[in-house]
Amino acid sequence: MDNSPLSHFDDSGRARMVDVGGKAPTSRRARASGRLYLNAETFRLIESGQLPKGSPFEIARYAGITAAKRTADVIPLCHPLRLTFIDVEISPRQAHSYVEVLSTVIAEDRTGAEMEALVAATTALLTIYDMLKAVDQTMVIGDVRLLEKTGGKSDFKREE
Repeated sequence: MDNSPLSHFDDSGRARMVDVGGKAPTSRRARASGRLYLNAETFRLIESGQLPKGSPFEIARYAGITAAKRTADVIPLCHPLRLTFIDVEISPRQAHSYVEVLSTVIAEDRTGAEMEALVAATTALLTIYDMLKAVDQTMVIGDVRLLEKTGGKSDFKREE
């Protein structure tokens, strides 16, 4: 083992995947969220069903689920996980001018599912953005964050 304070780098400063082989698989759960800020006209078009590409939410939900399963393919040092559950919820919050995405990922593995939850939420947001960009160039993706993780050495829950 090395003495590097950053687990993804060896003593020479080279990036490496952390060896989790000696850890026992446990149930890991992570939740993440993010928001896509929209203008009022875009909300009106969503509600009326008049969008050029159709309703973005179900497609974005599928995209988030698929992305969680592919996280190790796009984040170089992530371990592929044995995912047992993925959920992506999309909630329009017109009164606050945003759409909120909440992802939940559960795995039975040796390392946490935080990245999978964050990738699921972010990909769902990007998919909604893609489907709405023809009608709203002012959109902003923001507030992407880990809400909670359980399992492993430590648990975390964001206080809001």
